[in-house]
Amino acid sequence: MSISKIIIGLTLSLLLGSSVAIAADFGRGLEAKNSGDFKTALAEWIPLAEQDNAMAQFNLGHMYANGYGVPENDKTAVKWFTKAAEQGLAEGQFNLGAMYDLGDGVPENDKTAVKWYTLAAEQGYAMAQYQLGIMYANGRGVPENDKTAVKWYTLAAEQGYAIAQRYLGVMYANGRGVPENDKTAVKWYTLAAEQGYAKGQYNLGTMYANGRGVPENDKTAVKWYSLAAEQGYATAQRYLGAMYDFGDGVPQNDKTAVKWYTLASYNGSEVARENKDAVAKQMTPADISAAQDMSSRCLENNYRDC
Repeated sequence: MSISKIIIGLTLSLLLGSSVAIAADFGRGLEAKNSGDFKTALAEWIPLAEQDNAMAQFNLGHMYANGYGVPENDKTAVKWFTKAAEQGLAEGQFNLGAMYDLGDGVPENDKTAVKWYTLAAEQGYAMAQYQLGIMYANGRGVPENDKTAVKWYTLAAEQGYAIAQRYLGVMYANGRGVPENDKTAVKWYTLAAEQGYAKGQYNLGTMYANGRGVPENDKTAVKWYSLAAEQGYATAQRYLGAMYDFGDGVPQNDKTAVKWYTLASYNGSEVARENKDAVAKQMTPADISAAQDMSSRCLENNYRDC
């Protein structure tokens, strides 16, 4: 799924300065879209978009990118995102950048993606700031520059964008673009983790497990690994399995270790599969079967009460 396809439509709060009639038409379209009445939303937005209303153009792009009420069509989505972007709408600029970033509806072009991300980022759009940081960190469309990546991650993180907070933590933990600083890494991981971001929770768990930036505390590590594991994050599931395997922060429990190793393996961790097989050699067939049942119940219940 492309970045552009997870962006929600604009809200009425962005219609300040529009005429009352335009705001009403747009509002009816937004209300219809939010209730799943895509036909009505399109009927309201298409005339506005054809009159160069940038917000309607953006939302039409969103509809086509996702196939809401129309056949999914990335080329048509690009058409409408472009019209909105060229009028200076940050959401349109970001989404257009994402289309070029991923090659959806247009040939992939990192430089063009950076152009549009930059325009949106300079307007303070957090998702664009984060994505621009990614481009600089990886040298995509621009020369690799960790300091500039940190600049953009920071701007997005300070707006509360959890993914950027986690990436900024990674930069401080690894001394990329900034002097290595575990306490600052913990600060940003914590902010991301407290928003429920699984990778931030996992990273925070590793800091507690290794005593980096905080006093070593295996129980707290288990807490954060558990929260990430229960969201299906394979790496956290493997590390949580290891905590039960070795009795770090929790009572040692082979069945629970195998449960989490099995889930991590299911989610793509080859190391977890090897760990599971090693522990299973020490277990009875009945205990292995019980652990497998525990894993199956976790998946069936989408990790609730896992």
